[in-house]
Amino acid sequence: MNIGIILAAGEGKRMKSRHAKVLHKICGKPMISYVIEAADNSRMDKIIVVVGHKKEELVEYLKDFDVIIKEQPVDEKSSYGTAFAVSRAIDEVEDNDNVIVLCADTPLVTSDSISSLIEYHVNTKSYATVLTTELEDPTGYGRIISKGNGDLLKIVEDKDATFDEKKIKEINSGIYCFNGRALKESMGKIDNKNKQNEYYLTDTIEILNSEGLKVSAFKINNSEEISGVNSREQLATAAKIMQKRINKFHLDNGVTIVDPDNTYIEPNVIIGYDTVIYPGAIIETNSIIGQDCKIVGNTRIVNSVIGNGCEIESTLIESSTIGSDCHIGPYAHLRPNCKIGNNVKIGNFVEIKNSNIGDNSKAAHLSYVGDADVGKNVNIGCGVVFVNYDGKNKFRSTVEDNAFIGSNSNLIAPVVIEKNGYVAAGSTITDDVNEGDLSIARARQVNIPGWVEKKGLKNHK
Repeated sequence: MNIGIILAAGEGKRMKSRHAKVLHKICGKPMISYVIEAADNSRMDKIIVVVGHKKEELVEYLKDFDVIIKEQPVDEKSSYGTAFAVSRAIDEVEDNDNVIVLCADTPLVTSDSISSLIEYHVNTKSYATVLTTELEDPTGYGRIISKGNGDLLKIVEDKDATFDEKKIKEINSGIYCFNGRALKESMGKIDNKNKQNEYYLTDTIEILNSEGLKVSAFKINNSEEISGVNSREQLATAAKIMQKRINKFHLDNGVTIVDPDNTYIEPNVIIGYDTVIYPGAIIETNSIIGQDCKIVGNTRIVNSVIGNGCEIESTLIESSTIGSDCHIGPYAHLRPNCKIGNNVKIGNFVEIKNSNIGDNSKAAHLSYVGDADVGKNVNIGCGVVFVNYDGKNKFRSTVEDNAFIGSNSNLIAPVVIEKNGYVAAGSTITDDVNEGDLSIARARQVNIPGWVEKKGLKNHK
């Protein structure tokens, strides 16, 4: 079996946060989720997550993942170090397992690299294999000390390295593949006689070597993959790399992104061929955008589905569904649970909330449509308000096919405007409007001649 152990017990002091470090988000997702997905996609049979600091928060987040959670004690009497963390999961390991140790704060690692590490480990018949890379500035990382034949001799932690060892550029990624039995036996021989008084997992390499067992290094060229996140600056750097990866994926799959550096797309977004995305767009996880769309300006799309051929400009769309050939915005807001049909126009400063809008209908500007069922071919004029709240309860209104709602009208829910019903501009509708009727609900206009002068309000300047 392939067993993944993900270390997520660290305190993360440099993040200066009241939240668990590995729950800080990169492109909308906690960094630990990327590591779990990479492990899962590399065909792990079992994934174990070792938690410690902020464990309650982590356990709550991980409840929907298919992982086993092990706890590392966090108190003054407890030991620390990577080997101590791994020891909390050792009872899940069988002798013939391949055990892959990952760090929850390395969100850029890919399933391809993990799979290649396992394959190399198996093919070379190694008892331990370390994923390595070279860095121009290796400060802070453990250095790889190799034998003459290229096999791994030992790993020296940065704080324990000599002057000459610090010059070595090949570094330990913190990602390992062990034979299960070799890991268990070598773990029992580790001590904490070092400057940090911690139990280093890296010591297993020297122990296995001393017993004449083969230990290997598997070097990857892309050093970005092993970048750890220990500060807000590193979090931002990792997010930029992930953003570039995501945007490249869409570019490679037929989407035009005019300015990738200024377009933010989260993972698990689907975008169809020939859609064009302009700078400033934010498209969040689980959104689906069809083909031949045009996303312009500071548009934000959250957990929503957009059909084909739509044009959306400077609009916020939340948890809603939009059909094909629609024009939305600029400056519109679709709040959650809206369903918009095909060839619909939602224009300037229109807000839609918890409503259904039928095909070929339009609300061109300055309207609020809340808790409504609007049919096909309906015209909603400027300044129309669906009044859905009486201060205690909310009610729905229905506007049937081919109805016309004149500008500056109020529909006081619950009310029904039947097919081909017309509402005159400036009306406040409190009763149903029958099919084909014109409803006028406003006071008759009265002009009083000379009233301004009689009141002494006339401006003589």
